[in-house]
Amino acid sequence: MSNFKPVGGKLLSTSMVVLSILTFIGFAIVMERFGSGLGAVTNLNNGYPWGLWVVMDIVVGTGFACGGFVLAFVVYVLNKGKYHPLVRPAILASLFGYAMGGLSAFIDMGRYWNFYNMLLPQHQNYNSVLLEVALCVAAYVVVLMIEFAPAALEARKSVSREKLEKILFFFIAVGILLPMMHQSSLGSLLISLGQKVDPLWQSQQLMPLMALVSVIIMGFSIVIFEASFSALGFKRPTESRLLSGLAGGIVWLLAAWLVLRFGDLGMRGALGNAFAGDLRGNMFLLETLLFAVPLAILAIKGNRSNGALLLVAAVSMLLAGSLYRINAFLIGFNASPGYTYFPSAGEIMVTVGIISFEILLYILVVRRLPVLHAPAAA
Repeated sequence: MSNFKPVGGKLLSTSMVVLSILTFIGFAIVMERFGSGLGAVTNLNNGYPWGLWVVMDIVVGTGFACGGFVLAFVVYVLNKGKYHPLVRPAILASLFGYAMGGLSAFIDMGRYWNFYNMLLPQHQNYNSVLLEVALCVAAYVVVLMIEFAPAALEARKSVSREKLEKILFFFIAVGILLPMMHQSSLGSLLISLGQKVDPLWQSQQLMPLMALVSVIIMGFSIVIFEASFSALGFKRPTESRLLSGLAGGIVWLLAAWLVLRFGDLGMRGALGNAFAGDLRGNMFLLETLLFAVPLAILAIKGNRSNGALLLVAAVSMLLAGSLYRINAFLIGFNASPGYTYFPSAGEIMVTVGIISFEILLYILVVRRLPVLHAPAAA
């Protein structure tokens, strides 16, 4: 019998009301965008191919949503079944994160009414990295829905759950492959931009690998972050024992990342740019510091069992991974002469609204469906 239980509790609370208001404001601005065009609510221009919505909601947002991917790999490929209690909430968060990323891409399309053309072979551009990213993201949302279906079927006590679980291994395998494909392709997208990306974030050889390693770090850190805040927000026992085990693996990932990052910069002769004293150099140093802090914390074995330090390390890693992608796609982007970009209030509020909507849905689902693992004593 499953040991996953609904959290229960009231659906109406101060936090839910605040999240609902922020969601409403964000989607009201989205309606204005569809009615009056991108120019009515954004500061996008011909010098920047993307802005806050693409970078935060898709590039960074899907990175945050990779907890399901990394845990599936750990549990089903590395055969570490002890981490299975963390899988369902990670899959749920991944589902919402990727679905909202797809929604953001739709909102950002100039001619959004033609979105279905990406599914028609006669209209597909097979030289486009973004085509592969779009198709993988769409497919992965479907796979995540199937992976999460047992929780919904279990709540309804449906016999279909057992039938689905017999073939679920196939979708788990696909669910591991798809994120590896499109996350590495985001690195290939930077390669295609060539000199438009600052040398601090441009490597013609290693960008796909670096994009993938960074998102694996983000995936593990979001699992720790979610588990910590679920324990706090729903007044549940902490999962410190499981999280400390994951933290041990993260140490090696962080060390490998820093060696890869600085080794690449050194070989390309671009390391001096980090100490130029300008905005990009300083942002690189801040990004590096945010990766180094959790390494220093988690390298001490005793710290991995400390819930507060684990949370600090997780937040630092999430900020580091986010800043790496923001730097590469926005701060380090060399636009055509005469063009500048800073997100409008409308762009910021749409992003806040989408994030609020994700959190709102997550709380609603875990209160009503068996997503979180029940305490052993229950």
